[in-house]
Amino acid sequence: LDAIEGESGLYYVVNNPGTGDACTATSTVKATYKGYLTNGSVFDEGTIDNFFLSNAIVGWQIGIPKFREGGDGMLLIPSAIGYGSSGSSSGSIPPNAVIIFEVELIKVY
Repeated sequence: LDAIEGESGLYYVVNNPGTGDACTATSTVKATYKGYLTNGSVFDEGTIDNFFLSNAIVGWQIGIPKFREGGDGMLLIPSAIGYGSSGSSSGSIPPNAVIIFEVELIKVY
């Protein structure tokens, strides 16, 4: 991957930067996503609407603002800004896991 190193160990790939409104870590957004582990197993995917980025993991708060409306790409999130040493409460993300999200920012409210 030709990824850019961002803050706090985040790496991201911008396939399309988008041309619409920009967002911040505290914006409300609509986005589609697919999350998977480094072994390729998918742990979640779907569309979120009216989602407060401030309620997301830090990796999303840092990564989603790299895109404008209509933009898409990939976020490679280390555990420190993902689900940490506990993993996810559902157990689908193990402790200390690096997670990867393919994302498209559809709307900034």
